[in-house]
Amino acid sequence: MAALRAHGALRMGGSLGLSVAGAESNVAIGLARLGHRVRWAGRVGADELGALVLRTLRAEGVATDHAVTDDTGRPTGLLLTEPRLGTLTRVSYYRAGSAGSAVAPDDVLLALAPGSRVLHLTGITPALGPSAAEAVLASAKTARESGVTVCLDVNYRSRLWTSERARTALRPILDHTDLLIASEDELPLVQEVSGAGESEAVHDVLAAGVTEVVVKRGARGATVFTADGATDRAAREVDAVDLVGAGDAFVAGYLSGLLDGADIPARLHRAVTTAAFAVATRGDWEGLPTRDELGLFDEPDGTTIR
Repeated sequence: MAALRAHGALRMGGSLGLSVAGAESNVAIGLARLGHRVRWAGRVGADELGALVLRTLRAEGVATDHAVTDDTGRPTGLLLTEPRLGTLTRVSYYRAGSAGSAVAPDDVLLALAPGSRVLHLTGITPALGPSAAEAVLASAKTARESGVTVCLDVNYRSRLWTSERARTALRPILDHTDLLIASEDELPLVQEVSGAGESEAVHDVLAAGVTEVVVKRGARGATVFTADGATDRAAREVDAVDLVGAGDAFVAGYLSGLLDGADIPARLHRAVTTAAFAVATRGDWEGLPTRDELGLFDEPDGTTIR
């Protein structure tokens, strides 16, 4: 979708910056910058904002050959972001009736080309409507049956749907998920019965057939749970500029490590590094690193690379 970013409270007016946003797009761009081959599947409107989305993805090295331009009059989705207090940002969505809400199973299934290794999905897409929810479930099932690793990031958006609707839609997807990513407050949304603590929630998800559960803890880092136990990783310390997109950057780093065959500690190291780049720069994806920039945080403070 397109994104309009305000420099202050929207009700006060002023200028807006136009860019592209979307959790799946952020992850796709993050992986492409790290040198991986990435394909984006979805729908945009037959409008200038849709053209901007596809142009931006292509410019970042993301294949859009299976993207659909909706010719029924549905517009490209839009969000507005406004900074309110420090790094606290308020987001408004305009996605009801958008082209993205009409994404269908065939739009995604055709993109699962032979040789695909990972399918990344988020809980945002099924929140957009019945067709989108069907597309997510169908693609997860097909990918799992084909031996493709299925990654699901819960990415709960309370302005798009209720927690009860989210739980109803997400639980069936777990049957076809290998890697689940969630923040601490999102774990209850994938429990069979709500109300249990983190350890019970993780046990429940692993029992459902998920092999890895990654819990994002923000400034406190992250933990990966498997049947063999838990692995913790602290976050990198940076001066926070913009927290929007940090979770997607984390996912891109983690999946990059997975695709490179790295073990869990190494994946977490790359994930907190890419997340730190996102936090230290403005925009959802604009500050994400290339592979040769991953070591920049290890340089002494004040270093100038000449």
